[in-house]
Amino acid sequence: MRKEPKILSIHPAQTIPGGEVAIDCEDLDTSDPTLCSVWFEGERAPIVALSPKRVLAITPELRHGGSVDVRLENAGTRSEPVAVMVARRLAEDLHPVANPAFDPDDGSLFVTRSGSRGEHLPVTLFRIDINGEVAEFSGDIINPTGIAFDSTGQMFVSSRMDGIVYRITPFKEAVPFARNLGVATGIAFDRSDTMYVGDRTGRIYKVNGIGEETAWAQLEPSVSAYHLAIGPDEALYVAGPTVASFDSIVRVDPDGEVSTFYKGLGRPQGLAFDGQGNLHVAASLRGRRGIVRISPDGEDADMFVAGMNLVGLAFSPTADLAIVSTDSIYNLVL
Repeated sequence: MRKEPKILSIHPAQTIPGGEVAIDCEDLDTSDPTLCSVWFEGERAPIVALSPKRVLAITPELRHGGSVDVRLENAGTRSEPVAVMVARRLAEDLHPVANPAFDPDDGSLFVTRSGSRGEHLPVTLFRIDINGEVAEFSGDIINPTGIAFDSTGQMFVSSRMDGIVYRITPFKEAVPFARNLGVATGIAFDRSDTMYVGDRTGRIYKVNGIGEETAWAQLEPSVSAYHLAIGPDEALYVAGPTVASFDSIVRVDPDGEVSTFYKGLGRPQGLAFDGQGNLHVAASLRGRRGIVRISPDGEDADMFVAGMNLVGLAFSPTADLAIVSTDSIYNLVL
């Protein structure tokens, strides 16, 4: 008589559809792999790798997000369920290339449809309200890239096409705020509302309150974008993917001194800090892709959310996580 398989743990415990999770288990008879299956409630998950003690499975598309029971099956025997959190897809047919951003005034979420370089799409900014309703917002900016809000709730958007950061008015008009920023990508604000802008060619600019730019730090060029976040220590943290497979997160202190915060990520992109000072990065770690969580001291890293083709993330005012892939945006309740 077959023993019932037992799930010991699932890592990571958060995932989006298409993300790869590792299921550590025991008593799973794999002598006939065709009899083995993984179920996320009523949906069968594709199996990537199989052994008696570990299964790698792809999170299937589900009708809903939230807590989902996962089971192993083998020729009619079933494990007890173990829950994972699965992100809910809010919208698709988008083209984000960096972090989305939450409006501090009403909690709505802004995301881009950036398009290929030079492509002028009719709508390039979308607003998603707290109920998940998606609305077209603006089409004034070609290739919008980074989105950020200052402390007053004013929204700014960079364009990698024309090297301009735009200020978005209450009438949804895009007004040039700062120019001559190269291939302008990531944006971040410090506590004094100084703006930082990443130029993909390797330069970080400081921009003051009237839009005057100053070249501040020089880094290695990126093949796609510079993604920026201000840390709890008021240093600027930068992700800029290169052609290497062992990239770094760079820390630039308030005096402009550059150091390596963490090394060992594949193609790191959007990044954001949680309330405990952990840095979260859309990247791959040890061959697995998703949202990587790095400890405040930069010593430890683990896969926090499983997902493919992720480019950015943002924490909501309630600490939930918005995650963007190359074509969709998801909400993950934490």
